[in-house]
Amino acid sequence: MTVVSGPGSPGPAGTGVPHVLDNPARAALTGPHAHFAERRGRVLRYPVDVSPWLALPDEPDEQDWADLAALAGPGADAPLPGFCGEVPADWEITFRVEGVQLVDDGLAAAPDAEAVRLGPADVPDMLDLVARTRPGPFLPRTVELGTYLGIRRGGALVAMAGERLHPPGWTEISAVCTDPAFRGEGLATRLIRAVAHGIRERGETPFLHTGAANTGAVRLYESLGFRLRRRTAFLEVRTPRRPAGGRAAVPVPQPG
Repeated sequence: MTVVSGPGSPGPAGTGVPHVLDNPARAALTGPHAHFAERRGRVLRYPVDVSPWLALPDEPDEQDWADLAALAGPGADAPLPGFCGEVPADWEITFRVEGVQLVDDGLAAAPDAEAVRLGPADVPDMLDLVARTRPGPFLPRTVELGTYLGIRRGGALVAMAGERLHPPGWTEISAVCTDPAFRGEGLATRLIRAVAHGIRERGETPFLHTGAANTGAVRLYESLGFRLRRRTAFLEVRTPRRPAGGRAAVPVPQPG
């Protein structure tokens, strides 16, 4: 996989030059998704029925971790997408998986005549499809993050894809899923291209995340015109159940 720079990038990933996609949840919550942001100090989060994700500053200090604990609550699981820094010793890392971030590098985006816009009235069907396919976090108000498109057969929702994180100039494609009975028909590919078309129409660039071990999905995305920008991680930590005196930090294993 080739590492590329996205449009407007000051340099390739890995050079030490900051990029808006390096901390995409924070960039979204301080940018186009600021109206969703719940804040304590420098720590941001989405409402819990919109997205489980929280966002730390690029280099969090002791106060930031204290604010995160207060915002999430004692003994709470706090997903920190893309965070690769040090976690305080009195915090538990409950989940970590290697991931990749891919950006549009020639995607053949196009509208799809069968794709329909999904909204709040479709949420029960969307949640049912997500429960059967498990594409990642999708909650009752996730549909408010952006445009979601679906394909129905016989009135049943059988495939969907939509928009999640929205850093300035970029939009993440997410919740790509197809009912197992309808796989192999190219529905996911069509919906990815249709969602990407809407993103491009706004003058923005599509990007997405997936697990590094999900090689089939990575190959599909690359065949569509996405290219690897950076290796990342999906991290979840558990806040302390009670305040602790020590603030020694433990490193998070680095991606790749």
